[in-house]
Amino acid sequence: MTNALIRPAWTPVTIAMMIIGFMIFWPLGLAMIAYIVWGDRLDQFKSDVNKATDKASDLFSKGPSFNSHARTGNVAFDDWRETELKRLHEERMKLDNMRAEFDDYARELRRAKDQDEFEKFMAHRAKEVNADEAPSKPKRVKKSGGKTVPGV
Repeated sequence: MTNALIRPAWTPVTIAMMIIGFMIFWPLGLAMIAYIVWGDRLDQFKSDVNKATDKASDLFSKGPSFNSHARTGNVAFDDWRETELKRLHEERMKLDNMRAEFDDYARELRRAKDQDEFEKFMAHRAKEVNADEAPSKPKRVKKSGGKTVPGV
């Protein structure tokens, strides 16, 4: 659940937007009703669509027309093309591995930087707390009639 002003729920803002939508152009009002009713499923819908398009692209990329390519009749050329495609694929895998390693390195570098900044903050805070706790001058205690009254 979000704390956003415009969220898929029956809030005063979304109701007002729905009414304004109907006043401007009636399909906008209907779209707002659809968002209010089914908007909480939007994230799941987007991930489902992304998964479906990924599966479809995998089917096309692994299909016979893309992977094995149509033979030209020239055996030497077809062999050269297959070896080049294999080499390019291996090079792509190396680059992907290098990118993953760099991402890990950058993440660790950010973590170390954040840890250093946090330690500096905690040291600075500890100094401030210690400075506040240390009395700058001792308070006088005044006796009055046998009772001690601090700071009077």
